[in-house]
Amino acid sequence: MAHPFICPNCGHRTTEVDRNVGFTRRQKGCAKCGFAFLFELLDDYYPAPDAAFFVCDGKGRVTGCGKNSFAFTGLDEEEVIGQRVEQVLGLKFANGDTPVDTVLEWGVRKLDVPVEVSGERDVAANAKADMFPDYDDDGGLLLVLTPDK
Repeated sequence: MAHPFICPNCGHRTTEVDRNVGFTRRQKGCAKCGFAFLFELLDDYYPAPDAAFFVCDGKGRVTGCGKNSFAFTGLDEEEVIGQRVEQVLGLKFANGDTPVDTVLEWGVRKLDVPVEVSGERDVAANAKADMFPDYDDDGGLLLVLTPDK
C-alpha cells in the first residue's frame, strides 16, 4: 500500500511504499529538490501555493525552513534555526492554546488552526496553521502556515 509524503522544502508530493531507503534506516529524500527527508501524511494534503513550511524537532525548535518561509515571515533560516517555533515566528493561537505542544506530545495532526504570525514584521498577519507529527524515533513536526486572503 502506498502512503502520501510531502517535502517540507519544496512542497512536492509523492506516494511511497516505505519511508526508508531499501532495508536501511535512512529516510528517503525528495526526488525533486534533494531535501534530506520527507514527511509522511495520513491523508492526502494539498498545501496552498503560498504556504510556508517549517520543520521542528521533538522540542518544537526549528530545524529547517522550506518553501515560502522567508516570503511570509521575513526571517532567514539562520535567524530561526534552533529557536522555539512559537517564539521566533511570534505565533499567537486563539484562547492561549498550544497546538504545537499537543502535536508533539500526542503525535496527532492539527489542521486549519487560526493563528497570528509576527515574524519580523511589526504587524501580525493572520494565517491558518496545519501541523503534522513526525513519526520517527525523535518526534518533531511539520508546520505549514497559509496566509489568510
